[in-house]
Amino acid sequence: MLTHFQYKPLYENTEIPGWHISFYYLKKRYNGIYQQSGKIEWKDNKPDPEVQQKLESQIHELMLYHVYDK
Repeated sequence: MLTHFQYKPLYENTEIPGWHISFYYLKKRYNGIYQQSGKIEWKDNKPDPEVQQKLESQIHELMLYHVYDK
């Protein structure tokens, strides 16, 4: 389970989609850019392929709840 999930707009003009995201998973910090299309560009640490899909699914759900369901 990922913890301490945070997001903030990528641009000052919040009408332009794109968000910086960060969170912890198994005591490791991850961050990246979440595009409007749902694509995630990983920065610094990229998750191992076997957990990447699971994490991306959880991130999509969180973004739907926090950003798109307003």
